[in-house]
Amino acid sequence: MISDPAPHVAAGATTPARRSLLRAALTGTAVLGAGLTVGSGSATAAAPVARKRPTTAEEALRELSAGNRRWRTFREKHPDETPAVRQALTTGQHPFALLLGCIDSRVPPELVFDQGLGDLMTVRSAGQVLDEAVLGSLAYGVLELGIPLLMVLGHQSCGAVKATVEADESGEELPRHIQYLADQISPAIDRTEEGDARVDATIDANIRLIRSRLAAEPDLAAKVDSGALRIVGARYELTTQLVHRVG
Repeated sequence: MISDPAPHVAAGATTPARRSLLRAALTGTAVLGAGLTVGSGSATAAAPVARKRPTTAEEALRELSAGNRRWRTFREKHPDETPAVRQALTTGQHPFALLLGCIDSRVPPELVFDQGLGDLMTVRSAGQVLDEAVLGSLAYGVLELGIPLLMVLGHQSCGAVKATVEADESGEELPRHIQYLADQISPAIDRTEEGDARVDATIDANIRLIRSRLAAEPDLAAKVDSGALRIVGARYELTTQLVHRVG
């Protein structure tokens, strides 16, 4: 389960019309062609979607915990993949959680939480590193879609963190774009540990650092203060497939 831990984006001036078009494009509410069909069925034959969606951060956390439990016990439901759901999603989206994860191929959020189409909005960068594109994407999910939960999801054996720690110890300069990642992660290096323990501790420290940076973003902080948003840190263990809270 997702257990509790042991102990601005700047926007240029836009007209209301342009803002409405942007919102429609990114939320998926733009009108699609009338002739759209799903599989061999008619678009008009799609049944209503009955699944109750989480509307609060607490409900979202419970759903993610239940999904992770299904994943690690090999009882996945693969929800929200039916023709009816696919058709319903052509007119809009209402994801209940926003995930900032790593690019690692072993940690796809939709799989490790056993969620489906339209359930999660995911942003992934190596080591969950923040830049303007990542911040803008996260801010959009919170400010425009009203997503109540933002989770920073790190993971065991993170290659970006390991490369950062090893480069810090050796003084080696990494390739330019990878060095950018290391520069962002390096403030989280846990110098109280050595060897593999340092890498492991830095993974947790990096999750906490990114969470605190997000919580300090004015637009996100305002949502947290109002109770409309919760920002949490979590970690996925490759060996057990368990997601647990960090910080």
